[in-house]
Amino acid sequence: MVKSQVHGMVLASLFAALMAIGANITSIVPILVVGNVPITLQTVVCVIAGLLLGKKWGAIAMTVYMLIGLAGMPVFAGWGGGLGTLISPTFGFILSYIVVSWFVGLLTEKNKSFVMLVAAALLGTALNYFLGTNWMYMAYKLWFNAPEGFTYTMAWIWMLPPAPKDIILSFVAAAVGAKMLKVFPQAQASKTSIPA
Repeated sequence: MVKSQVHGMVLASLFAALMAIGANITSIVPILVVGNVPITLQTVVCVIAGLLLGKKWGAIAMTVYMLIGLAGMPVFAGWGGGLGTLISPTFGFILSYIVVSWFVGLLTEKNKSFVMLVAAALLGTALNYFLGTNWMYMAYKLWFNAPEGFTYTMAWIWMLPPAPKDIILSFVAAAVGAKMLKVFPQAQASKTSIPA
């Protein structure tokens, strides 16, 4: 889908903006925060970035998003931002978006069948959970005030509420990716056909 450096920069900026929207689209509903983990649409946006922009530009888009937030713009979940986010228990999820987008782009750069798009989206979501949850656990254990009785199991229990949503959205991401790649066939790195 990325045809030139300028095109890549435009799309990377667009996905950085979409990440900011996805981060805060549910912030008006306070009950969507479980154990300090806000339920957002960031994971699906970062997966779609990897599917459509590829590993390089997908990762760049997520890096731009992170740097904008660290610079102080309120683009993180809960309208957060600033360097203080670096020590936040949820900063691991922000870092993981870069890795996830790169990983998804890597998996699909030569095989863009719908099955591969679904597999990449699901694996990318799992990687996001793995990296983010382990960072959160370490943050609470090493430098943040952990809730009473906090354990590694509890950290994963906190991730259960958003998990069904993110699994469903992985299929949505694959469907969106397949449709967009049919609309923009030059985005395909191989001649693998994409079913309607």
